[in-house]
Amino acid sequence: MTSAQAAVEVATDVAPSPSATGRAWHLLITPAIIVVAGVALVIGVNAADPNVSERRSLEAPFVLKLLGQHLNLTAVSTVIVLAVAIPLGVMLTRKGARLAAPAVLGVANIGQGAPAIGVIVILAVVLPTVAPFWVAILALSVYSVLPALRNTMVGLQQVDPALVEAGRGIGMSAMRTLLRVELPLATPIMLAGIRTTLVLNVGVAALASFIGAGGLGEMISAGVKLQQNIVLITGSVLIALLALSIDWLGALAERYLRPKGV
Repeated sequence: MTSAQAAVEVATDVAPSPSATGRAWHLLITPAIIVVAGVALVIGVNAADPNVSERRSLEAPFVLKLLGQHLNLTAVSTVIVLAVAIPLGVMLTRKGARLAAPAVLGVANIGQGAPAIGVIVILAVVLPTVAPFWVAILALSVYSVLPALRNTMVGLQQVDPALVEAGRGIGMSAMRTLLRVELPLATPIMLAGIRTTLVLNVGVAALASFIGAGGLGEMISAGVKLQQNIVLITGSVLIALLALSIDWLGALAERYLRPKGV
């Protein structure tokens, strides 16, 4: 094995860094908060003695149905964002396409800079024949594409050019160098962008209920319209707990997929 090949192999070895190992206990804080908040919510709902109408909105099957819709909105929109943002981010860091990067990032900035509810409502008006679910998916994708796109580009740009040259020097093709050297080293920054995208989608998906796309936002809407504070609070807390859970899973991914020494 040549010294260049050894450098590439060591740099792209995926494992928790020593400093990350020492901070493992930090990952227990978020799930502890989620459990405590969840228990407090259940106790609070029972202590509030909800009326018949409120109980109907708080029944487990109904809440689980809305939770499933919310997760579906989040998952589908995130998959679409990643399918677009990662290849596009890679392309914009290649020679010949770098000049287009500012324009593409500018468009992505416009998508996130606009109010989320405005994006959803405008798309619903512009696309009246499209199912509300897909209108919401499009709005979520437009709104949350920036973090994944930007972090993919930044992650690839911060890779040491010497390692890229080392990969090419041992006979790797441009594609193989990208897959074996650049992307593994860009993983931590890319995962941070994906994590941000997921959390954004969880929060913004609550607004999908305004166009009839479902999700936990329906509990908030019902709570406001019917002046059912317990339903309103329950929906809000569930969305917050879901966002915390997704963020925690993202933290786990960042920890265990981080290349050694990065």
